[in-house]
Amino acid sequence: MAKETTTPTITDLAALKVFAHPLRIELYRRLFTARSATASQLAEQVDEAVSLVSYHLRRMAAHGFIVEAPELSTDARERWWKPASERGWSFRSSDFMGDPEGAAVVGQVTRQLLTARAERYAAYLDQQSAWPKEWTDAAFTAEYLPRLTAAELAELNEEMHALVRRWEERGRAAEEAGETGNTAGREQVALHLYGFPYRP
Repeated sequence: MAKETTTPTITDLAALKVFAHPLRIELYRRLFTARSATASQLAEQVDEAVSLVSYHLRRMAAHGFIVEAPELSTDARERWWKPASERGWSFRSSDFMGDPEGAAVVGQVTRQLLTARAERYAAYLDQQSAWPKEWTDAAFTAEYLPRLTAAELAELNEEMHALVRRWEERGRAAEEAGETGNTAGREQVALHLYGFPYRP
């Protein structure tokens, strides 16, 4: 199968609303990280009922964010799921700002994503003493304050995405070559980037 070269972009408001629910954001992230999973496996990870997790998975599938993976099933009762895209998804706020409902949904989804990311980083800070020194030395947080035009910020965004995609592909290639998880010193890494205008 050909490698994806672009990230799918949400342009439909009904699809974006799917991620207004924080549990769906968490389930999608866990499924994306695991590459594939069953509702039972995900339910155990998020400490929710299998029936509730199955409902949310079906909602995401209805809008094309995840798909069934029957090739992984060894039992007819097992229903495996995987992300529809190995690049995740994205959206542009400007595509939804034409009406009040769209603007409200963009605000809700963006804040849910921000909350989930902040919780993940806070968990790392609480647990960092348990990580080997090589990982705590490699981890970073930074803030830069360049003066840019809107066009320059857009160009910077494209360059950063291209850079991160190159590293994602490197990790996937290593996995496909036989490296399995952290046995090869490879861990899941969260990289959060924000770029926005502000006036001091």
